[in-house]
Amino acid sequence: MTTLVLATTNPNKVREIRALLRDAPVTIVGLDHFPPIEPPVEDGATFEENAAIKARYYAAATGGTVVAEDSGLEIDALGGVPGVESARFAGAETSYPEKFARLYAMLDAAGGRDSTARFVCSVAVVRGDAMLFSTRGTVEGRISPDPRGEHGFGYDPIFFYPPEGRTLAEVSDETKRAVSHRGAAFRALAAWLEAR
Repeated sequence: MTTLVLATTNPNKVREIRALLRDAPVTIVGLDHFPPIEPPVEDGATFEENAAIKARYYAAATGGTVVAEDSGLEIDALGGVPGVESARFAGAETSYPEKFARLYAMLDAAGGRDSTARFVCSVAVVRGDAMLFSTRGTVEGRISPDPRGEHGFGYDPIFFYPPEGRTLAEVSDETKRAVSHRGAAFRALAAWLEAR
């Protein structure tokens, strides 16, 4: 069985990714299994570039086979903002309700809150300095008129998913895994792992 180092300290992502890979022939360890590692500078222009930066950096730091992901929200009416800056949008220490308020103000100034949008997740697997696998998952939707729901995390409360008629924060964890950007990307990773 392969051991994969999951390059995140976000407990919500760890929980979600473990669930997505539960049937894959791998053992997953998080960065909490290593002495503290200073995070890399994520200065890529795309989700793919940032996932590769993190995977290469943590592969060098841990000596392991690393799976890294970079994900975020792209809002069409705002030219793709917050995009690769999703986690750092309006300041890294800003709460998500504060981020929502800032985005809604920007959308109101742009002419409306109901913009089309998507979540994007890029995944990269690196061992040594070799890129072993990469993929991208997306889910299309719209911005909700206001935040709704108590499930999920991050921008889920403002992302309205039309096939469910609800935000991703209003659906069950199981439904979210089935339809989300992260679910699509990690199902592709699981298929690759099973085919090896």
